Amino acid sequence: MEVILNQDVEKIGRKGTVVQVKEGFARNFLFPHNLAKPATADSLKKLEQEKQIRLAQFAKAKEEATQIKKRLSELSLTIAALTQAEEKLYGSIHAGEISEALKEEGFSVDKSNIELAEPIKSLGIYEVPVKLHPEVTAAVKLWVVKK
Repeated sequence: MEVILNQDVEKIGRKGTVVQVKEGFARNFLFPHNLAKPATADSLKKLEQEKQIRLAQFAKAKEEATQIKKRLSELSLTIAALTQAEEKLYGSIHAGEISEALKEEGFSVDKSNIELAEPIKSLGIYEVPVKLHPEVTAAVKLWVVKK
């Protein structure tokens, strides 16, 4: 029996996909838990329309992320930090502080989207990758200076 999944189902498939399952599994588990619906001509047509809408929204979000990437690539952030001898920081610069500095510049970026391999622990100039979209990543120039 072919069904369209309403939600991700482990070992079966992802939301919005058409899968082949046994009739008893669909009738006794998927349908009662609202995890799937029968794959009729109408539901397949509706699924295709929803897919087109999602693709259009995805493309629009990607275009917006590309615009933000251009603006971020021209940006140069400066964060002042307390240092000890040999230009090492007392603490470290982490994604939260970079996110706050971006907010001060007018960019709303969640700290989970800032991809630091490890916290910054010394003075210098760094390229910090910021994930704006699944397919768009911007590089922000960050200057860490002595306070």
